[in-house]
Parts: sequence; C-alpha cells; structure tokens
Amino acid sequence: MSSELNQQLSLEQILDNVRWNEAGLVSVIVQNDATLQVLTLAYMNRESLKLSLESGETWFWSRSRQELWHKGATSGNTQKISSIQLDCDGDALLVRVIPSGPACHTGATSCFSRDISAPGTAVTPAVGNEGAQLTNRTDVISSVSEGRFEVLAQLEAIIKEREETRPEGAYTTYLFDKGVDKILKKVGEEASETIIAAKNKDNEELRLEVSDLIYHLLVLLQERKLPLDDVLAELNRRHERPRRD
Repeated sequence: MSSELNQQLSLEQILDNVRWNEAGLVSVIVQNDATLQVLTLAYMNRESLKLSLESGETWFWSRSRQELWHKGATSGNTQKISSIQLDCDGDALLVRVIPSGPACHTGATSCFSRDISAPGTAVTPAVGNEGAQLTNRTDVISSVSEGRFEVLAQLEAIIKEREETRPEGAYTTYLFDKGVDKILKKVGEEASETIIAAKNKDNEELRLEVSDLIYHLLVLLQERKLPLDDVLAELNRRHERPRRD
C-alpha cells in the first residue's frame, strides 16, 4: 500500500482491503525499486503480508511447501521493501524492493530470464566466471532490452560468492584476502588507466579499462557491504529531482 494509505489505516484494515482468493492468497509482483525490473511473481497470505509490513522485508507463502518463507533467510538475498501498492481491483500487490542479491533460486537477478520470443525456443543467458569473462559476453547485453545491465547484477552475485567461499586461485579471492587497501589501490590504478586511454582517444583500450574499473568498483562495494542497488537507487533519486534550469 502507499505510504498515505498506511498512515490512514490500521494494520488489520490494510489486510481487509485486500481481496484474497479462495485459498486466502494474493498475487504479488516484486519489482526492483532502482531499475524497475520485474524480479518475480509470488504469493502472500494475511500472515506473510502482515510480516512484510512489520519487518520491512518480503515474506511470502510457498504454495508448494505450504509454509511461510522469508525471502533471503538462508541465502542472504533479502529484499528491503520500498513501497507496497494495491491494484484497482484489490486482488494483486506491487511490491517495490531494494534487493541484496538475486531474486531467483537459479542465481539469476530476475525469475524472468528465459527468452521465448521465437517459436519453440527458450534461451537462458549463461553466467560466465568473473571479471573480463563476463564483461566480454555480448550475448547477455542488449542495448534495447530492460535487462541490459543484467551482467552487472550477475557479476555482483559472483563477487559476493567469491568473498564467501574464497576459491583457491581466483583473482577475486586474492583481492579480498589482501583487504581494502589492495582493492583501493587497484581502483586507483584502473581509474588512472581509464583516463590515459581516454586521453589517447583509444576506444578499444578505453573499453577494456572501463570494464576493469567497474569490476574493481564492484569488489570495493562488496568489501564495504554496499549493494549496487543502493547506488542505482541514489542515481534514480537524483534523476527524479526537479531540475532548476
């Protein structure tokens, strides 16, 4: 519900405004607050909506397991609620969230990751290993699709996994083992090399250096436990501010 409705109604009144189906459930569309990407379609009952409103994080009802589940309780990929809106018929909710990781159990940012636009096809973008391997994957980046920045979310998830598991021999493991000073040094180096490439008017080199810079910035964000979505939300807020010119 909107903040205005929240202020006017008690919790029980809010729950009573929802048109629950015969199973006592309501459909929930979960949307990234910063990018507006649809993350998943889930279901809530009265108890899970109540817990979501009280905790500020998403709780759902699992139809397969017939139980409540707190999104991210085991994976850490929680969803901080920005707003909840009820549709005109009262039988569906739109929940805008700031996610701390992938929404899908497959590790994809969104559960809607399979392209079936061509008859008889179902294509799931592959996730590479890390760093330049991901940034060079043109098959997961489309300049006209809603998920054109999907690669950043995938890379963020992989960096998070590297920090948690520390696989031997991985460059990301090396950075986390060395600590924030090493990470900051690499960010500085890549920023300097980006400047040099731009000054040299070498777009091929600039493409490579910006890719390296973005990767190391994502490592820094993970080290500081600052989700990329928080940065995107800040950019979104700045974009929405009234212009003075």
